Amino acid sequence: MRLITEADVAAQLDPASAVIALRAAFAQHGRGQAQVLARHRATTTQDGAALAISAMGAILDADGDLPAVLGTKVYSARNGKYNFLVSLFSAATGQAIATLEANEFTRLRTAAASAVAADLLALPNARTLAIFGAGIQARAHAEALARVRRFERVLVCARTGAQALARELGEQLNLTVRAVDAAEAAAEADVVVTATRSPTPLFDGALVKPGAFVAAVGSSTRAARELDDALLGRASLVVVEWRTAAELEAGDIVQAAPGVIAPDRLVELGELVVQPRARGPQDIVVYKSVGIGLEDVALARLVAHRLGAC
Repeated sequence: MRLITEADVAAQLDPASAVIALRAAFAQHGRGQAQVLARHRATTTQDGAALAISAMGAILDADGDLPAVLGTKVYSARNGKYNFLVSLFSAATGQAIATLEANEFTRLRTAAASAVAADLLALPNARTLAIFGAGIQARAHAEALARVRRFERVLVCARTGAQALARELGEQLNLTVRAVDAAEAAAEADVVVTATRSPTPLFDGALVKPGAFVAAVGSSTRAARELDDALLGRASLVVVEWRTAAELEAGDIVQAAPGVIAPDRLVELGELVVQPRARGPQDIVVYKSVGIGLEDVALARLVAHRLGAC
């Protein structure tokens, strides 16, 4: 069994390859060829520190040169700071292939999954991107989504750090980037990303323009939501990675009032990758991500394969 370090991951995994690998993994899931292990958590406090251990995973079928694998992601949290590992096993032999340090591709995988969804569901002529938040995922999403749509400007809304992130993204993406308030970001954007830890909705969903694509990625707990019922009720589709995980962990969905999201409007991303649905130019589409083991195992397999471990 091989130990694959963060440096190995950074050298082998790039955002474009991550998007390709996740699109293929979601297609497998949509065809029923991939199985997902739901996240499990245990929490406690010790010596005044809040501790948690979490695990999730997936089984992936072979895909071209990539072998069939079983994998688990396990991660610790201490006072809100995380460390991630992924272990891969061969489906052919059951033997361990590799353990990967996974902080780097945990950062990449969330944004790459959103890019898969945006490429499929955002309008082709989307020109304005709004980012709520100024942390790691805000940056990663701006970079990832700029690869799938030709944005002309980016709007940044955050309680702290908005001006600094706007300057950074302006230089990096060579686009017009401004720090704005929540109402302007929600009303002006063709694509909206919420990447915050807010426990309550960030803006009035009535402000969002017809035709917008909204990706909510900030929370994976039932107690927090970034989107309100006004927006969810307007959405023609609410797209999730996996219904089971969304119904357990997505506060935006769990806390929605009865009837706000009709069952036929809640769709898994893999279903749409396999069989896209037509969307009208005025339709609002919401993508709610909580993160699932399918994503981690897919990227771990890609890195391990590139390093000759499988």
